Amino acid sequence: MPRPEGEAFLRQQDALLVGLGRLLAGQWGAPRERRTIILVSRSNMTTEFTQLNLHPQLLQAVSELGYETPTPIQENMIPFMLAGHDVIGQAQTGTGKTAAFALPILHNIVPGTGKVQALVVAPTRELALQVSKAIYAYGRLREVRVLAIYGGQPYGRQLNRLRKGVDIVVGTPGRLLDLIERKALDLSEVKTVVLDEADEMLSMGFIEDIETILDNTPAIRQTALFSATLPTPIRKLADKYLHNPQSVTIQRKQLAASAIEQRYYLVNESDKMAALTRLFEIEDIRSALIFARTRVGTGELANELSVRGFQAEVLNGDLSQDAREQVMNRFRRGQIKVLVATDVAARGLDIDDISHVFNFDLPLDPEIYVHRIGRTGRAGREGIALSLVTPREQWRLRKIERFVRQSIRKFELPTIEEIQTHREEELLRQMLVWLRRGRCSREREMVTKLIEEEGYDPLEIAASSLKLARAEEKQRPIERIGEVVTKPSRSRDSRQRQHEATKRNGRARGSKRSYEKGMIRLSLNAGRSQGIRPNEVVGQIAFHADIPGHTIGAIQIQDQQTLVDIPERFVAQVLAKNGSYRMRKQTVTIAAG
Repeated sequence: MPRPEGEAFLRQQDALLVGLGRLLAGQWGAPRERRTIILVSRSNMTTEFTQLNLHPQLLQAVSELGYETPTPIQENMIPFMLAGHDVIGQAQTGTGKTAAFALPILHNIVPGTGKVQALVVAPTRELALQVSKAIYAYGRLREVRVLAIYGGQPYGRQLNRLRKGVDIVVGTPGRLLDLIERKALDLSEVKTVVLDEADEMLSMGFIEDIETILDNTPAIRQTALFSATLPTPIRKLADKYLHNPQSVTIQRKQLAASAIEQRYYLVNESDKMAALTRLFEIEDIRSALIFARTRVGTGELANELSVRGFQAEVLNGDLSQDAREQVMNRFRRGQIKVLVATDVAARGLDIDDISHVFNFDLPLDPEIYVHRIGRTGRAGREGIALSLVTPREQWRLRKIERFVRQSIRKFELPTIEEIQTHREEELLRQMLVWLRRGRCSREREMVTKLIEEEGYDPLEIAASSLKLARAEEKQRPIERIGEVVTKPSRSRDSRQRQHEATKRNGRARGSKRSYEKGMIRLSLNAGRSQGIRPNEVVGQIAFHADIPGHTIGAIQIQDQQTLVDIPERFVAQVLAKNGSYRMRKQTVTIAAG
């Protein structure tokens, strides 16, 4: 299938090929037929990374990672960025866009200057980490220093790394702004800025933050904007900050999931393993593929399942090719029923009879979700895809639903009583099978001996036999699961947050007492009229008071003040830093109720 390509890039390549053909023929005025031959030949070529004029060390790294042929977004975008153009890439996640901007950045970087030369802005810390790891993997042979900057983590390590010098920063808007205001992050030498998943940052209320960040970079720079959609605010942002951008649009490939039953379960992060084992107790699993986010995670998960009596093996990047083939053969033969894999290790996995796919960790990209669940429900069979979703990941689930254009039903986890009942019913079912087969002659002799020689009651013998049969259940204790407490996302628009908090808690506007146990409500002397936003409140308090951002509770932004819930143990720290908090270029005071 031919790859879609940008028209401008095609014109450039056509002109180069025509000129090259004429030069080779020794006739600058060669007849038109020569051009036709070259174009036909070119249209039949398969583009490889080696044809993109990238630094040899990048080509080696890409090859070692197992990539030979660029995806359409990479094939079209890399030449534009290498030529220094501003670009707009409209492509879904999962199309290879990270490499599309990472490789040109790494090609142009000068390692070891101690200055930040490239900045990537991402909407979430998960994506920031993912992108930074990818850039590091591509650029490791060039010894490029990459730093991920995001909220919810202590500032110390990030500040130390910045002081020592980094080449590329990948960060979320809130933490980037904090470090810029603190003058810890110097963007004066930045040559390239990438806005990744711009539409997602728009939906999370980050557009003003992005503009502030861009205003702190040099006026002459390369800017790349990547977005699955281009709503009006994103187009206005591009018009304001991009200079004559080249555009590349890659059409979405959406896989059908009609034969797959999709469900999700809302659980606390700490209860995921307990939730998974409960599902294993109830579901009729022929073979299962469980996806975890990291290689370490796959190993831990497989071990925990095996300890609980569910034999599982790992499929990740730590396995040699021989070991991988052995695992796959055991899985195909039914010797093991469960594989725990990373997305990378599961590439090329071609097995038709997988009854269940479990998303132990919800993927960052909706298209990856579709690829994962597409491994069940094959060859005319029905499949089941189950996802464990934490309260903080619910926005990601909504994003997946929009992508697959269908809702994913929420189910409740099986209770302890339901699992116990299911175990008993399954044991009785197996007993009936053997009773109907009548193939227990030796066992019947043993029972007769117990009755005639030992004098035991047949009912007691039967009960003891069932007790023995259930002995293995002790390997599978049914762990208790905590109540799920949902909170609005800290990155959502302030009005949405305030509406959700008010509706959820039913508290009166202006109340000084927090309804959340262990929290104290404090007030800031600035609010909506001063343009205050939730991410600023969280960022400033977390930074200056040196407390974890995720511990900060509900935030209510009113016209002239802002109410924020702080864990009682941190209140003294927060109040002690009065005079340090600055929002919208003004000092903000925090007071107790």
